[in-house]
Amino acid sequence: MKLSAAKPQATLDELIARLSALHPKRIDLSLDRMHGLLARLDHPERKLPPVIHVAGTNGKGSTVAYLRAILEAAGLRVHVFTSPYLVRINECFRLGRAGGGKLVGDDELRAAYEQCERANAGHPLTIFEAETAAALLLFAQHPAEIVLLEVGLGGRLDSTNVVDAPLAAVIAPVSMDHTEFLGDTLTAIAGEKAAIIKRNRPVICAEQFPEAMAVIEAQANRMRAPLHAAGQQWHVGVECGRLVYQDDRGLMDLAAPKLFGRHQFDNAGLAIATLRAQTAFKIDAAAFEAGIVNAEWPARMQRLVSGALVDRGPQGCEIWLDGGHNPEGGRVAAAALGDLEERVSRPLVVITGMMANKDAGGFLANFAGLTRHIMAVPIPDRDNAMPSDRLADAARALGMRVENSASVEAALQTLSRLAYEVPPRVLITGSLYLAGHVLAINGTPPA
Repeated sequence: MKLSAAKPQATLDELIARLSALHPKRIDLSLDRMHGLLARLDHPERKLPPVIHVAGTNGKGSTVAYLRAILEAAGLRVHVFTSPYLVRINECFRLGRAGGGKLVGDDELRAAYEQCERANAGHPLTIFEAETAAALLLFAQHPAEIVLLEVGLGGRLDSTNVVDAPLAAVIAPVSMDHTEFLGDTLTAIAGEKAAIIKRNRPVICAEQFPEAMAVIEAQANRMRAPLHAAGQQWHVGVECGRLVYQDDRGLMDLAAPKLFGRHQFDNAGLAIATLRAQTAFKIDAAAFEAGIVNAEWPARMQRLVSGALVDRGPQGCEIWLDGGHNPEGGRVAAAALGDLEERVSRPLVVITGMMANKDAGGFLANFAGLTRHIMAVPIPDRDNAMPSDRLADAARALGMRVENSASVEAALQTLSRLAYEVPPRVLITGSLYLAGHVLAINGTPPA
């Protein structure tokens, strides 16, 4: 009797493609499918270390980066789930280890996805729900002291909102984005974000627009959740280039964050306030400072200093990369560029590509006072990317000089042929998908 050859094991990419086909929509907010899958997986969400759950429109990823760096500096093992990834899906899953966490390896991640696929048994499932389930499964299977869980979209119906009693809920700045899913008013969007607040669990909140703050305060009151709000229970500021944090427990004078931009002081302050609002772990001042100065978060005002793409730009130029993609994200990037201009003046060129559902005019308006030179590029391999001519029209409507370019590489080559008295400062921005593409072709993906 001839034995048939064993069926080859699916690669990680093949497995993800198979899971992606289970639901026709990339985004379909609901918790029903998630609860069903977790029940079939024997509820890994109930077997986790203490969880800090982080929502918000802008800054939540940077806040998670500061939380992880501080907690690891304090000697704790920290599991982290973030999204989206820039280059490789492994970036979404960081497993806590003594001495610092590591991104999950392909084999371990594939095994988690396979377990989720078997338990799901062909039921409809979005790819982000599969990612979240895989993360919860991995975190339940590996020992750690704490889990950092970043909301993917919104909060109320986001697949991460399955943890009943987190150590704390954190709400980074709320602004207009994803209106097709979350509502077309700031009040509606804040309501979706505030739904991660759980009964009797502390909620730590960044400075917000008044209408968003009113929603968050009301939800905290309904849930009897102690509220720790920026500007009320805690304060963060910049003095002589240092981060100064103050709450009812005292004042801390810390070194400036490694991540660039004034907004990073606010994100770091939110992380500090979160850890000072909990009593499960004691964090000393040395760990706070070490975390603040060592935190890394790619594609958030990241200076590219070497790589294949950098070599194509004008000699001596500065190249910065930022994944901002909504008007508020554009505002903080523009403010950071303003700070750079005060230190060292250079002509600024913005290379930008955006997704079709974004407010291009609202985003680009932030740069109108800093540059008149915009280069619009497509985002490769994204069906719902904004056509570069539409993006260029949005820039022209603002009175900006704009030109289309076939790619980021081509845009940099065009700039390298221009005569600059001072080498320019180049910002590549508009989308995390574009930022991931840039990091990949530059040969500097997140480690």
